[in-house]
Amino acid sequence: MAYDVIQWSTGNVGAFALRCIVNHPELRLAGVVAHGASKVGKDAGELCGLPATGIKATNDIDAILASSADCVCYTATADVRPFDAVEDVCRILEAGKNVVSSSIVPLVHPLTLGPEIKAQITAACEKGGASFFTSGIDPGFANDVLPLTLSGLCERWEEIRILEVINYATYDQPEVLFETMGFGKAMDHVPLLLAPGMLSMGWGGTIRLLADGLGVELDEISQEFERLPATKEIRIGDHVVEPGTMAALRFEVRGVVGGKSALVVEHVTRLDDDLAPDWPTGNGSYRVLIKGVPAMQCEFEFQDEHGDHAVGGVLLTATRIVNAIPAVVAAPPGMLTSLDLPLITGKGLRAES
Repeated sequence: MAYDVIQWSTGNVGAFALRCIVNHPELRLAGVVAHGASKVGKDAGELCGLPATGIKATNDIDAILASSADCVCYTATADVRPFDAVEDVCRILEAGKNVVSSSIVPLVHPLTLGPEIKAQITAACEKGGASFFTSGIDPGFANDVLPLTLSGLCERWEEIRILEVINYATYDQPEVLFETMGFGKAMDHVPLLLAPGMLSMGWGGTIRLLADGLGVELDEISQEFERLPATKEIRIGDHVVEPGTMAALRFEVRGVVGGKSALVVEHVTRLDDDLAPDWPTGNGSYRVLIKGVPAMQCEFEFQDEHGDHAVGGVLLTATRIVNAIPAVVAAPPGMLTSLDLPLITGKGLRAES
């Protein structure tokens, strides 16, 4: 059975998601929502590097929602508009369409934005008879399914730490890099990501999801970060990161259990591999460290078809949600997490050499 899917936005993640939908044997592209005037009217294939599909991008939301599509893949940026994105998602759900999303990162766990938001989305799901699943942008698999699966090999565990270690110099999202994250800004500048409580909100959902999956009760969620400046000029697209401005960021979001750090998400983000040599290093990966019996370390590396690790991570974000669409459509109405979904495999995706 093939499911009809609408791709909502064609930006950094959206273009990859669009490509995956077009190429997926169990999915049919039913529409594309584009916000930029330059994209409206273009064929979907042109927007994701594929041959023409016959589906043109539109900004007519009413027409999109009136269609009979089974699911919407929602990848519109929500960093500075989380509650507007929630309104979008609720409108889609009320129209009877399931939603998979990478956008509203805290909603990897339904309660991270508070019981009112959970109730709002749940009501929309019930009204439309639809389901909502978000995996976040990390992508979710590396922060939830992978460490939870490894924990099943333990006799006992004390701490589970998940690290993202990636050079973001090729991450094609300047608003996120230079505004949300604050790269290229003065070292005393406070970007959105580092405002009080924002790290805990952004990755608190992951900590809560892990806690649910592991059956532990959190005392609190805490955060800390450190930054380092560029030591030389770094050019990223049309932007120049000057020496002395922020070019490396390391942060931790911790779930505290019994007064001790038990669940940790750590990000080590550089724009230059030579920076912060004493911080964790790697080729662009997620790393799961389990302190327990047995102790474990698992390195999950990835790259796109051109060998780029940062872009490979963006592609994983897209494939994670697109490949989950059949399971989300089949699920009962409501808010879903990774704990509610079956094993998502690459069924039907083998490429002939």
